[in-house]
Amino acid sequence: MLKIIGLKTSFGETEILRGIDLELDERESIALVGESGAGKTTLGLSIMGLVSGSVSGEILFNGRNLLKISEDDFRNLRGKELAMVFQNTEDALDPVCRIDDQIAEAILVHHGQSRKNIKAAVLKLLMSVGLNENKALAYPHQLSGGERQRVLIAMALANDPDVLILDEPTASLDALTKADILKLFRSVINCRISLVITHDISMARALTQKMAVLYAGRIVEIGRTEEMVTNPRHPYTRGLIRSYPGMTTTRDLQGIPGRMAQGLDGCPFHERCTQAIEICNCLVPQLREIDERLIACHRGGIVPLLEIRNLGMSFDSCSVLRGVSLTLFEGETLALVGESGSGKTTLSKIIMGLFEQDSGEILLEGQNVNKRDASFYRRVQMIFQNPKESVSHRMNVLDTVMEPLNVQKMGSKEERQRAAKEALRHVELSNDSDFLKKYPHQLSGGEVQRVAIARALALSPKLLIADEPTSALDPSVQAKILKLLMNLQEKMGLAILFVTHDIALARKVSDRMAVMLKGQIVETGATNEVLSHPQHPYTRRLVECAAAASLGMETGESQEESMAANNFKIKAEDFIIGKRPILKIEDY
Repeated sequence: MLKIIGLKTSFGETEILRGIDLELDERESIALVGESGAGKTTLGLSIMGLVSGSVSGEILFNGRNLLKISEDDFRNLRGKELAMVFQNTEDALDPVCRIDDQIAEAILVHHGQSRKNIKAAVLKLLMSVGLNENKALAYPHQLSGGERQRVLIAMALANDPDVLILDEPTASLDALTKADILKLFRSVINCRISLVITHDISMARALTQKMAVLYAGRIVEIGRTEEMVTNPRHPYTRGLIRSYPGMTTTRDLQGIPGRMAQGLDGCPFHERCTQAIEICNCLVPQLREIDERLIACHRGGIVPLLEIRNLGMSFDSCSVLRGVSLTLFEGETLALVGESGSGKTTLSKIIMGLFEQDSGEILLEGQNVNKRDASFYRRVQMIFQNPKESVSHRMNVLDTVMEPLNVQKMGSKEERQRAAKEALRHVELSNDSDFLKKYPHQLSGGEVQRVAIARALALSPKLLIADEPTSALDPSVQAKILKLLMNLQEKMGLAILFVTHDIALARKVSDRMAVMLKGQIVETGATNEVLSHPQHPYTRRLVECAAAASLGMETGESQEESMAANNFKIKAEDFIIGKRPILKIEDY
C-alpha cells in the first residue's frame, strides 16, 4: 500500500537520504530507528511532501507516485489519507488558536461543513484521546506536554487516515504520561499503516511488528522488531541496542565510537565498524535477505570471530571438557560462567595453545587453528587470573609491555617503545621514565593487572581472553579494571571472552552468557535473557545464590539440596527453549 523505491532527499549539495527502499503492507507498523542526523524525520517529511529540499525516486501510495502528483492533489491527500504527528508540539500547534478550532480546521480542509456542524465530531475526537470537553476551549500553553501530544494525535486522526506517521511522539514525556500515550497509540495504529520514527527502543517494541535501522541516510537492517532487539545482526544495530537504557538492561551502557559522517564512499558505517574489511571502504552494500532479515553488510552482518566445535579433553582418565561448542562474534563480550573446576580456565588455555585438546576443532575468523603461529598471537591475547605469576619479576614495566612486540619483531626498537607507551596510556598508567623502570614488586595489585592488560593490548589483538581478571583485586580497583576493559572494547572493537565465576560481574560486562557445568556448556543466550529467565536448573541455582549473596541473605537450602545442586546429571544433547540452546537434564 505504501512503497518507497530509491528515495533520495537533498538540501543543496548535502544528500540526507541516499536511496531508501521500504515497503509497508496494509495495517503494518514499522519502527524507523537511528541516531540523530540519520535522516528519520526527513524520510517522514518526504512522504508527507513537506521537505524544502529536492526529492527523487518513488513514493507509491495506492499505486500513485506522490512525487509526480500536483501540489493541489497532495493537499487533498495530506491530513486526509496521510497524516503525521510531529515531534515538537510547541511548533505544531498555533499558540493563538483554541484547541477546538485547530482540530476543526483539520476537518474543514477536507470537508465542506460549517464549524457548528462539526463541533460534536471535535468533542468525540478529544474524548477518544483521553481529553474532556473543557480542554476544547483551552489554548496550547494552558495544556501539559502530554495533553498537547494528545491534541496532535486527535488532529492526525480527524479524517481517519490510511497512513499515520509518528515522529518521536513521546520524546519529552515523563514515564507515566508516556505509558498512557503508548496505550493510546496501540489502539489507533493497528487498523492502518504506521511509521513510528523514534530513538526509543522500548517504544518500538511496544508498538511495531517490524523495525528498520537508518544510518547516514541508508537503511542497514530490517527485520521483526523483537528479534532485532534481542539478536541484532548489523554492527550498528548492536551498537544502538547497547546504548539504550532499559529496565531489562544488564550490562553497563556502551556507546558507538566515532561520529556519524555524511557522504562517505563505501559503507556509511565502515569508519565506526569493528569488522570492516577493504571492500567496505569503497563499495556501498545493498540490502539482501539473510535468514529472514534484510541486512546491508558486505560480511552478511556480525560475523563469528572464534568458533569452538565439539571440543573434548581429558587429564589422565578424567574427562575435563566434553563436547564443548561456543561461538564468539566480532566485537562482543561473551561471559563464560560456572563454579571452580567446571573447565573454564582449561578451555581458555586450550584456545591459547597452552593445552592440547583430544577432539574437536577451533576456528579463528573461519580458519581452522591447527597450530598457534605468530599470526595467531597477533590476533588473540590473554589476561591471566594472577598477574603477579604471569608477569616476570625480572622485567620492568617497559620490558614487560614490549615483550610481545619483541617476540613478533614489530618495527624498530623506537617504534616498539612508542607502541608500549601507547598501550600503557590506554590502560591509564603513566608512561614517564620513572614508572617504566619499576618492577612488579614495586607496583600495587591493580597496577600489575593494568600492566598485564597493556601487554595483552600492545599488539592490538581482535580477541582478548580475560580469565578472572579481577578476582584478586579489591572492589574499587575491580570496578576500574572492568570499566577500562569496556572502554577499550568500545574504542578498539575488541571481542572479549570473559571467564568468571561471578554472575554479578558477568551481568555488568557481557552481551551473551554461556553457563558451564562439569566440562559442558549447559545453557547459552543473551545475558539479560539467561539471568531473567534461566532455563537449566544449574543456571537457576547460580542466579539464586548470586542474588542472595548480593543481598547478604542465606539461600535457605538444606544440605541435601546443596548436594543435589552440585550433582546434576546431564545428557550431552542440545535442545531449544525459547530459541535458547541448553542441555537435557537426566536427573538433578
